Amino acid sequence: MSVLVIAEHDNASIKGATLNTVAAAAACGGDVHVLVAGHNAGAAAAAAAQIAGVAKVIHADAAGLEHGLAENVAAQVLAIAGNYSHILFPATAGGKNVAPRVAAKLDVAQISDITKVVGADTFERPIYAGNAIATVQSGDAVKVITVRTTGFDAAPATGGSAPVEAAAAVADAGKSSFVGREVTKNDRPELTAAKIIVSGGRALGSAEKFTEVMTPLADKLGAAIGASRAAVDAGYAPNDLQVGQTGKIVAPQLYIAAGISGAIQHLAGMKDSKVILAINKDPEAPIFSVADYGLEADLFTAVPELVKAIS
Repeated sequence: MSVLVIAEHDNASIKGATLNTVAAAAACGGDVHVLVAGHNAGAAAAAAAQIAGVAKVIHADAAGLEHGLAENVAAQVLAIAGNYSHILFPATAGGKNVAPRVAAKLDVAQISDITKVVGADTFERPIYAGNAIATVQSGDAVKVITVRTTGFDAAPATGGSAPVEAAAAVADAGKSSFVGREVTKNDRPELTAAKIIVSGGRALGSAEKFTEVMTPLADKLGAAIGASRAAVDAGYAPNDLQVGQTGKIVAPQLYIAAGISGAIQHLAGMKDSKVILAINKDPEAPIFSVADYGLEADLFTAVPELVKAIS
């Protein structure tokens, strides 16, 4: 029995979500193979070969695979799917785009957002915005799975020496084409990979106050900045900073929530953080129920004082 991980990469390097997915794959049992489908992606394939626990890297290289178009990547996965009992994708935007296509073509049920591997056919996944954990058992011959990366520690990026095997690339499906990409440039750590995150909520009152209060704290801590959905909907922060069930799922070492009441949708996206510090003047705020440390205070006073106290 072999397990296939679909690598997330930029044709030059492997993204962190792949490392967490490899760890989940290892827990399924059997040899772990990694598919790197891209164009001029030899460097990414070489990086995948260095991941500890990987037995083989399959490298498919073609112009149609350069931008990760879901139709083409799915076809590439299906071309080799017969060799595997499990096919795992990170539960990222890319993984969620490709996995359902593969599951549908294989006529199997997708198992989404797993957080634990109980056995080769049994997995745990959150339901009801994380308020309950479902144990799912699959009788399908091939398990198509998306992995919630915060549920698994990342496999070491070095220490492996897997062989890289070239695979015949599938032809361009011709159903979609890459037009362009607008990438937000940010000097801060990527939100889903940051070790420290400071998030602001609607209580900040305006985009100007959001920047004025949260930026100095993030600068002091070398942290990423996040926001609640309420803050994003109010226009205080851009969409790509949203943390929560409909935003990004994070699990940093330290999560500081300032002026966030703690709606169930937000808690679903950050409650797996190792240490949670909540700052809110409402003692009944739900955020305090998951916080390791709670400070009942006005954030406009408390956050600047916290900044001053950090040497």
